[in-house]
Formats: sequence, structure tokens, C-alpha cells
Amino acid sequence: MIVTTTSGAVRGRASGGGTVFLGVPYAAAPTGRDRFTAPRPHAGWTGIRDATAPGPTAPQPARDVFGSLDMAPYFGPGWRPGADYLTVDVWAPTRGDRPAPVLVFVHGGGFAAGSSLAPLYDGAAFARDGVLLVTVNYRLGVAGFLHLPDAPDNRGLLDVLAALRWVAANAAAFGGDPGAVTLAGQSAGATIVGGVLADPRSAGLVRRAVMQSGAGTFTVAQGAIVAGATGRELGVPPTADALAGVSDERLVAVVPRLAGLDLRTPAGPDPLGGITPFGLVLPEPPAVTVAGGAARDVDLLIGANADEGALYLAPLGLLAATTDADVLATAARFHDRPDDVVAAYRAARPGATPARLRTAILGDGLFGIPTRRMAAAHAGAGGATFGYRFTWRSGALEGQLGASHVMELPFVFDTAGLAALHGPRALLGAGDVPADLAGRTHAAWVRFVATGDPGWPAQGPGGRGVQEIGGTWRFVADPVETGA
Repeated sequence: MIVTTTSGAVRGRASGGGTVFLGVPYAAAPTGRDRFTAPRPHAGWTGIRDATAPGPTAPQPARDVFGSLDMAPYFGPGWRPGADYLTVDVWAPTRGDRPAPVLVFVHGGGFAAGSSLAPLYDGAAFARDGVLLVTVNYRLGVAGFLHLPDAPDNRGLLDVLAALRWVAANAAAFGGDPGAVTLAGQSAGATIVGGVLADPRSAGLVRRAVMQSGAGTFTVAQGAIVAGATGRELGVPPTADALAGVSDERLVAVVPRLAGLDLRTPAGPDPLGGITPFGLVLPEPPAVTVAGGAARDVDLLIGANADEGALYLAPLGLLAATTDADVLATAARFHDRPDDVVAAYRAARPGATPARLRTAILGDGLFGIPTRRMAAAHAGAGGATFGYRFTWRSGALEGQLGASHVMELPFVFDTAGLAALHGPRALLGAGDVPADLAGRTHAAWVRFVATGDPGWPAQGPGGRGVQEIGGTWRFVADPVETGA
């Protein structure tokens, strides 16, 4: 199948649910100094561009294994070198009587890794069910998110905005409805979605949004700490002009050397708890902007997983030996009065082991609290807001992984049958997966993309009420929450 875009014609290949087009550029290749500028329009091409095979991905360090857990299905093939990596993959359904709703998905990976080519993001099921899926590659790490005095902040987010403009101009050519675009993301991708909702430049580009386990954002002061450390590691001033002469290989190699930075400032703790030195740098959190009415007309599906923090503990062997001191230290990463926080979590979870408390506090600090704040902000401003909590627990790593961060993705994309997801060190473990969970979860996302209603009640102005998705499927009107 051949489709003509605003930059030229592309040839796709047949997929189970329609046609897939891989590596279609939405912006010019970011090279040299342009790695640190806003994205520019692609110059286009003559003839028919082959979009039947995977293209390049953003420069990034290898992340296929996380401790003892195989994370290759989530992170994908890693860095596939090539300058033209600001691209989208398009999964187009068989054309029907009316244009298909569009889902634009932004991958996670700590703002430093990941791509549209991860097996988890296979879009065949969405295309099969009548949704035009567009998965986005964007700049990562230093090029995408390092705060620099002579460059625009959040260049990876600017890439996503450019991709949305490309979708507005080209969705119809693939059979999609440019007036029915849902922007979705998970983890770093969800945080970017929140930043897009708070950005006035997104007006008219997004009708609905999905935030799966979004996190907090850095202040300018915290961004400056990361920039200073990056400059010292590379031996150059932390400016775009100086970094323009540094190779992609060196920019990638510096990422692991930035681990462990102390990003606490007088204004507050590190909102990402030390798991990554990169993130959005904003003058105020997106939830504050959204509470003021930004994105009021955008329907929002938002939630997190029951055991988010387990991903950062179980694969590294940190759960079994957890002590009360570890629990307190985890609380101190996010709260000024950690003793009071631990006491509150103990009261809400009578009999919980230190490992369970540590998992809960870490998961809430990273994703639970930011999720609830955004939901309350959007609902309080009058926006249609639908909350969820994913509760199915994997048996991976001897049952320690549970309903960890990332766990909902195979069910959202209906890719839970992938062989690479099954085994004692694979995401879904070696046990059985509920036969209907992927179909039911995926169907809720499809329904939301198509109608703005996932199939359960919207939250009230206080941002309460969530759908539990897992072994049980029920709406909880007044969930018990420990964190703010």
C-alpha cells in the first residue's frame, strides 16, 4: 500500500490488522547543533520511500536487561544508528465507511531510552479494532532533555508536538480522523503527555489523552544541576554551542555516569527519586497549569499500577533484605517528614512487611501521587477524567514483581501472548495470565479512543473514583490513598 504524505509517498506492508508504515519522518534529522534546537520540518523526498522495515532510533544506552528482569520487550532494539530518527510508525486499519480514530503513543524509558520498535507496542490489535495507531520516536537523554541556557528546554516534548502537527496534516491520508486524536503515553511518555496538555501550543491537536504512570517534573534549578554534572563529565561547558561538537556516542556514554545525582533543592526533593537524571524541566508542574483550566476540553484517562515501585527493587534483589531503615530512607527521598509518612503507610496497611511498605512508598512517590494530583487537577477544572488502577500481579521473580511499573502495557496493546513476556525472569512470569484480561483492557482503551468513555464512571471534582483492572474488574468510588 502506498500513501502520499506532506513530505512524500511511503510504501507500507500488510499487517494482521491492516497496513504498517515504519520509520516515516515527521521532522528533519537532528544532527550537530540542530540536536539542541526545536524540530524543523523535513525537506521531503522524491519517489516512494520504503516504510516496510524498521528505521533508526534515537541515540541511547543499552537497557535490554534490568537487573535480573528481561526488559527487551519494553526497551526494544536499543540504538539503531541513523540520523533520520524523528519518525513515526503508523498502524493503519483497513479503511471503513468513516475515518478511524487516531491514537498517538509516546513510549517510556526514563527519558533516556526506548523506541517505537519495542515489541510491546505492536499496533496490530489497535488496527484490527479500527484505531489508527501512531507510535513516536523522539530525542532522548542529553539531546532531548538536558537543560541548557542557549537551547529550548524539553526538546523531546517539542518533538512530540511536531509529531502531533504531522498527524493533523497526514492522518486522513492513512484513513484516520485528524479531529479525533488521542495522545497517550506511559512512564516518561505519560509525563510528556502531561507536559503537552499544559502547553498552549497543543491547542486543537489533541481531543483525548491517556496518562499511564506519569511522574513529576524538574525545576529549572534541578535541571541546572544535571547540566553542570554533564558538562563536568564531558569536559565542556554545559551549553548547546559547546555540545554541538560532541559526538552522539559520547552523549550516550555520559548517561550512566550521571546516575546518583543529588537533585534535592531548597524548593523540594527529586520528583523522580533518583531513577533518572533526565525529565521535563518546567517552571511549574503540569498539574498546576491543568488545574487552571488548560486542557479542560480534553478527555483524560489516567492511572497507575498497584505495585509500581517493585520494578526498581525486585530485579535488583533489594526486596528480600528490606529493613525498616530502608523503608524510612525511601520515604525520605520524597517527603520532608519521613517518619510520619511511614507511620501513615503502616496504619493503612496493617501487617505489611517492610518490603511491601517500601514498594508502596516508592511507587506512590514516583507515580501514584503525581497521577492523583493530575487527575484531581483535571477533574477539578471541569475536564472529563477517568481513573484506573491496574492490579493484576505477575508471578515473575518468584512473585516479587507483582503489578509493577510497565505491567499494564501488554494488556493495553493486547500483546500479552508474546513469547518473550513469559518465563520466570520475563515481565509476565511463568504462570497463567487471565484469559480475558488483555482483551478487556485493550477494549476499554479502544472505547476511550473512539468515544471518550472507557466504560466506567468519570471522577468527580475531587478526582476520586478508579476502575480496578486485574483479577477483579470493579469501580471503586472512594479508594484508600495514603499519599498526598
